[in-house]
Amino acid sequence: MSDAGAAATTVKQGWQRRVVAPIVAQLRQGVTPPQIALALAAGSVIGIFPILGATTLLCAMFAFVLKLNQPVIQLVNYLIYPLQIALLFPFYRAGEKLFGQTPVPLLSIGELNTRFWAAPGQFLIDYGLVALYGATVWTLLAPALAALIYLLLKPALTRLAGRLDRRP
Repeated sequence: MSDAGAAATTVKQGWQRRVVAPIVAQLRQGVTPPQIALALAAGSVIGIFPILGATTLLCAMFAFVLKLNQPVIQLVNYLIYPLQIALLFPFYRAGEKLFGQTPVPLLSIGELNTRFWAAPGQFLIDYGLVALYGATVWTLLAPALAALIYLLLKPALTRLAGRLDRRP
């Protein structure tokens, strides 16, 4: 087997062990496919919330209130982290555009440093507003995105649960 084939097998085994197996275990313990689909959808959408460090607590609170499966929602939240990072700037820029604000520099460490030391209070206001604008865009998109993910996952999880029920 080539190195690429071995790596692909290792990734597949890791995915099976860390993602698929916990979901199958939840189905075997009586968690319904709609409940798991909702936890997966919620974890995916909350996981891209554009404020770093907030998603674990938000997922925990959301799961507690809706009585969703904590391990499943947190698993997806952690898996989606690279997408959260990739979407930070698009959310921030879309928010600035939505509110008609002039974009603030986000990628220049030198300019961030200069702005911070020149006026720390204004820096916190400016970047706090950028975060608020990004969170607003996320809030507008989240319900539709969650519904879409839920509707896509529910039939697949229902089929998976059906296959598990037929196994001896």
